[in-house]
Amino acid sequence: MNPKRFFAELKRRNVYKVAVAYAVVAWLLIQLASILFPTFEAPAWVMKVFIAIVALGFPLALILAWAFELTPEGLKRTEDVARGESIARTTGRKLDFAIIGVLVLAVALLLFDRFRPEARQQEGGNAEKSIAVLPFENLSRDPENAFFATGVQDEILTRLAKVGELKVISRTSTQQYQSRPGNLREIAQQLGVAHIVEGSVQRAADSVRVNVQLIKADTDAHLWAETYDRKLSEIFEVQSDIALQIAKALEAKLTGRERSEIVTVGTTNQQAYDAYLRGLALDTAQTGEETRISLESFRKAVELDPDFALAWAALANRESFRYFADNRTPEQLARARNAMEMAMKLQPDASESYAAAGSF
Repeated sequence: MNPKRFFAELKRRNVYKVAVAYAVVAWLLIQLASILFPTFEAPAWVMKVFIAIVALGFPLALILAWAFELTPEGLKRTEDVARGESIARTTGRKLDFAIIGVLVLAVALLLFDRFRPEARQQEGGNAEKSIAVLPFENLSRDPENAFFATGVQDEILTRLAKVGELKVISRTSTQQYQSRPGNLREIAQQLGVAHIVEGSVQRAADSVRVNVQLIKADTDAHLWAETYDRKLSEIFEVQSDIALQIAKALEAKLTGRERSEIVTVGTTNQQAYDAYLRGLALDTAQTGEETRISLESFRKAVELDPDFALAWAALANRESFRYFADNRTPEQLARARNAMEMAMKLQPDASESYAAAGSF
């Protein structure tokens, strides 16, 4: 077939317009799904399957547009419709109006999503659901356990940060403050948050006591407080429960994925967890010695528990940083790659694994 005649036939059969109409409708459906699926806490795979189905429908729509024509009697094969009886031009005009209508709906949806109260709140971080986790006080007799208190604070902060409705200040911004600050209102103003979490950790043998309280900074009112006396092996459950209770006290809605990530238990190996917490406590350090200890701690954690995905992700970040900073050798690059790949293999959907991949 002559190319000019072929493209002219595509135009006559409204294949171009069907392609545009399908693309616009598909985009609109995906936008609606991105709003509705999280509302009903649909698993992440549902959205992926939905997009795949929409994508597979595109070539099918083009084939149908080429092979069939809409007539007053219904769908007929294009070859069976005489040129003089064809209403393809009328159908084309209807498609034009349909495309315009769908575009208007798409613009309306964009405006709604952009300016609805929830969107404005999330964009601005929702000041009423903003929070800072101050350094936890180490009440253990052994000063060496200070890293454990820092690690518990960091783990609680990390879990809170998984809640999309919460604005959570990073540890690098809060570590300058004391465990028992004098003026919470002033600190909250400096950090730009409405709520403060403060607490203490006391570790003895195989037991741990964690005391936590959530405070509304402008009134100094305690919104929630709890003391946990647990076995050291249950510290992951304690941290998860603290994050869930704080989210509940702030009336933050959790998606299914957010809740799943918050309650994930990283390891049951206490020595591996100790090494991981020690690495976390020094993970933002700038001195060479502290950086070395942090790296060695993460390496020890994954050696003690090769299935510890969070430790692999943290190790990938630190190994990648070392390669970038002062050791650009093939061996160091391989170490960073291996840690990143292990994190992605063990927990491919975890935000920490994605962060590790991004660092690499």
